[in-house]
Amino acid sequence: MAEVLDVAVRLIVVVAAFLLLPLIVGQMEHKAMAHMQSRLGPMYAGGFHGWAQLLADGVKFAQKEDVIPAAADRRIFAIAPAVALVPYLVVMVVIPVGPGLAAVDLDAGLFFVLAVMGVGVLGAIMAGWASANKYSVLGGIRAAAQLMSYELPLVLAASSVAMAAGTLSLQGIAGQWRWWWLPWQAIGAFVFFVAGLAELRRPPFDMPMAESEIIMGPMTEYAGFRFALFMLAEYAGIVVLSALTTVLFLGGWQGPLLPGPVWTLLKVFALAFVVIWVRVSYPRLREDQLQRFAWTVLVPLALLQLALTGVVRVLTA
Repeated sequence: MAEVLDVAVRLIVVVAAFLLLPLIVGQMEHKAMAHMQSRLGPMYAGGFHGWAQLLADGVKFAQKEDVIPAAADRRIFAIAPAVALVPYLVVMVVIPVGPGLAAVDLDAGLFFVLAVMGVGVLGAIMAGWASANKYSVLGGIRAAAQLMSYELPLVLAASSVAMAAGTLSLQGIAGQWRWWWLPWQAIGAFVFFVAGLAELRRPPFDMPMAESEIIMGPMTEYAGFRFALFMLAEYAGIVVLSALTTVLFLGGWQGPLLPGPVWTLLKVFALAFVVIWVRVSYPRLREDQLQRFAWTVLVPLALLQLALTGVVRVLTA
């Protein structure tokens, strides 16, 4: 009975974090972009500092009509938002926030999260194909192309830090981390974070959406609650990417004075702010520039980091 209760409590905490943290990141994005780009609207909703902007967005989505195009594949169209969202909930189950503080500790946790994160892209592909809209299909094809290009440097960079730690367990990697890994694994951290941004289709890698070119890509025909699920998936993806970067390259819960989970959350929100900052600061790349950057910059850098890690491991063995 005690084991069942322990599992239930862990799952409730994970679901609560899954529902709360993406909303906090969404609110942070509203405020950061309002300050950086002088957007006045998000600073007034509800009064002080626009605290109710996220609530206003939620009410707006709830009031919109749920429209399905007549020529759409209704079943695939309906489940695509869930396919885009649920993988991030599954990934959060294995991400540790402190020593022993994870719902599940898998021996091959790193491979598990990388595999499950790739499933989320299927939601965009399904939505693009099922919408019976050429702009949506083009957006889905772009999402598939980005996945094929950026999954390789993502996996190579993660493999480097796993080689350094000598384990595929996320708990084990964070436990083995030392401060001097910051310069040692800096190249891998850069590649992993940038490739993660591309996999999430965040600016400047948002070619599948590209509202100035193809409206909103796979989400063009979505409205109301289903559109809100895609937005929630985007912010959940930011949380997951920031948490994985924290655990793999920044020591996870390790830090002075403060409790371990507090350090984890501080690092996660700091990286989430970087994601927002990049969105505000850099223009969207062209599709050819996007693919060229992956194959001519990120893949060679990831291979260089892998070779460097192997050399250091042999010399320090």
